[in-house]
Amino acid sequence: MKTDNQRAWLLVLPVLVLVAFSAVIPLMTVVNYSVQDTFGNNQFFWAGLEWFRDQLHSERMWDALWRQLAFSGIILAIEVPLGVFVALNMPKKGVWASVVLVLMSLPLLIPWNVVGTIWQIFGRSDIGLLGYTLDQLGVDYNYTQGFYSAWATVIAMDVWHWTSLVALLAYAGLQSIPDAYYQAARIDQASRWAVFRYIELPKMRGVLTIAILLRFMDSFKIYTEPFVLTGGGPGNSTTFLSIDLVKMALGQFDLGPAAAFSLMYFLVIMVISYVFYIVMTNLDKEDGQ
Repeated sequence: MKTDNQRAWLLVLPVLVLVAFSAVIPLMTVVNYSVQDTFGNNQFFWAGLEWFRDQLHSERMWDALWRQLAFSGIILAIEVPLGVFVALNMPKKGVWASVVLVLMSLPLLIPWNVVGTIWQIFGRSDIGLLGYTLDQLGVDYNYTQGFYSAWATVIAMDVWHWTSLVALLAYAGLQSIPDAYYQAARIDQASRWAVFRYIELPKMRGVLTIAILLRFMDSFKIYTEPFVLTGGGPGNSTTFLSIDLVKMALGQFDLGPAAAFSLMYFLVIMVISYVFYIVMTNLDKEDGQ
């Protein structure tokens, strides 16, 4: 009688231990804080669901949530079409293809805090190229004081930093298309739009699903770049959920409300990401039928 070999689980065990220490145990600590209150000296008092109720009725949290959703929606609407456009115009073969791939990868290699610092200097009207140029053109631009200037700068910074990811993923999808599809399209005298609509876009659907999910999750938990650039200002105009959470946990030291806030934050990301995944998977199934 044939028996199953269970020794493969020994290879998975180190990963499970690592995940337990890096994810599960910290998560349980946050859950513990979310249902208790403390006045210091490691003394805790049961609070139940009080902190969750407070956050659900908190105007501050809802304002930060709407700002976060608006930011994620805007950058997805810009980066996905722009990334696909860039991928379609990248060279497919030869030396220039390698050169362009390296250049497209460079923004992704820059640390997040350095990106914020670059744009902080870039947008200054006294020493920054962008700020100085707009000032000379008579444009009222000041990302530290103007609401629209701050939002435009944060969005431009994210687009500059992460559009390459979408472009590289879309490029990988385009490279997987066999030449026979293009040859058939030329024989049928298909237009450029028809080639994109019926050949390239369906073949990129899978990688674009990954790109949308990655960019949504990254943008929805963005912290370092806008914090370095604007500090959440002017006022609270760029105070996204992550920045608000850090202010609550570290600035005000409200550990209970911050723990409840973080769990709700995590749940929102999971739910929206799951919805994205289901919608895109259903579209793939419809195209396959």
